Amino acid sequence: MIYRFGHCELDLAVVELRCNGEVVSIEPQVFRLLVYLVEHRERMVSKDEIIEAVWSGRVVSDSALTSRIKAARKAIGDSGEQQRLIRTVRGQGFRFIAEVQGQEVPVASAQPGQPLTPSTKFSTAFSTKPSTDLAANPSESALAMPVPAVKPSIAVLPFAVVAVDERQVILADALPHELITALARLRWLSVIARTSSFRFRDPAVDILEVGRALKVGYCLTGLVESRAGRLLVSVDLVDTGNRNILWSEVFDFNFSEVHDICSSLVDSVIAALELQIPLHEAGLARLRTSESLDAWAEYHLGLQAMYHFNHRDNAMAEAHFQRALKLDPHFARAHAGVSFTRFQDALLNYSGDVPAAIESARRYAERGYELDPVDPFTNLVLGRAHHLAGDFETGIVWCDRANTLSPSYAQGQYSRGLASAILCRGQDAMESAERAITLSPLDPLLYAMYSSRGLGHLVLGEVEAGLHWAERGALSPGAHVIIVLIALIANGLAGNEPRAWFWARDAKNRRADVTAALLFRSFPFADPAVRERFSKVLTRFGIPTS
Repeated sequence: MIYRFGHCELDLAVVELRCNGEVVSIEPQVFRLLVYLVEHRERMVSKDEIIEAVWSGRVVSDSALTSRIKAARKAIGDSGEQQRLIRTVRGQGFRFIAEVQGQEVPVASAQPGQPLTPSTKFSTAFSTKPSTDLAANPSESALAMPVPAVKPSIAVLPFAVVAVDERQVILADALPHELITALARLRWLSVIARTSSFRFRDPAVDILEVGRALKVGYCLTGLVESRAGRLLVSVDLVDTGNRNILWSEVFDFNFSEVHDICSSLVDSVIAALELQIPLHEAGLARLRTSESLDAWAEYHLGLQAMYHFNHRDNAMAEAHFQRALKLDPHFARAHAGVSFTRFQDALLNYSGDVPAAIESARRYAERGYELDPVDPFTNLVLGRAHHLAGDFETGIVWCDRANTLSPSYAQGQYSRGLASAILCRGQDAMESAERAITLSPLDPLLYAMYSSRGLGHLVLGEVEAGLHWAERGALSPGAHVIIVLIALIANGLAGNEPRAWFWARDAKNRRADVTAALLFRSFPFADPAVRERFSKVLTRFGIPTS
């Protein structure tokens, strides 16, 4: 891919910025920043979003971000005073405003083999037999030469202790042991056995040495100490290639809570790693040439684009997943990723053929599950495929299975909560959404988790509480048009007419053809009274029925 603007071009294949035909020397971080701004030029990107994309979510100062923006502007002949190419949205973020030309990444065919008859209802128990239409895909034939995806890998070291209390000494081994057991449930991550990683007990051990000896890309280290009558547990995720700390957290407990520490800390750490490692893997993949990307790198690039919930990024995500499948046709998570993009297509009607998108989401979900039935992600997309078919009860069963396989799986908790809201089980919706938010407070779908919790309140008639969460959802980065419609409904029900009109205009600006049907096709609320109440609000504020 080459993006051209003004006298400059960004060449992603060779990782070069060229201006007036000459290569401009810039830091890799500045290059990633420019690529991210250009690829998301249709909207403003927030400071937090840039930090997640460029720094992989690590904590950085405003001055560091400002410095990189200044360097990016200088490299392309712009400045903070002129802002001809990169515009500052004061207090919020930045937007690339120059006209860009470039060949879009083609999306591979999403209809493997011969198309099946589209159906909006299918069996409540998916078949686990091989899917003949998927097997008909040349990339999955007996002639294909699959290149297995190489998973990210991690070692959990014994935690260090700053104390003489026997309970702390026990925890220093017990916590890593519990973490290893929980991490082993994550099908996308290779975890070194305790017998190998616990050889490195010396707190002064060099992380580079650990990486070389155990052949892992990441290490999880920790420290247990007491301070002022409290028990503190510090946990660091470290890149073994350069010793950089990618994520760090301090957990604070009462000594009386020792029996609850393991489960609470493990849930929090696992949820954090579900976010931080894929972000870092995607950042590493963006620095490689397209020819050197393996299936796992393609998958992580697709995963990051998938959560942006807009047509363009969804197409990019599918292209990455399809390339991953070309490299490894038996890569279960890549099949699940394609299913997720088709779910998004059906939800927001990108293609104009909702039944076909539903059918494709189902087929790819089935294939992913067939390849790896104990991966939480393959179970999740099966649940979402049932949601698309209107079978929310069965969808919840699959979400529950995903959550059983990985109790820290925030996406599974959120999906269960959304299905409960649509079934008008408000209390279940709120509880599931709250668990998801607690597990993953920086999740790329946090806006949807907020909105799902708001829906739980709204279906129960708790308008003020629903308004609070619906507004938080609509104001969060990544919120799409359906999230905006929920904020409109909440404000309308609360009698906040100016704010309701604001969200009505916002919805129309995001999508000129927005209708109430878009919401109710995706969220067919089980209670007719709830649907009628919401419909009246949308009509009153200018959103047509269909």
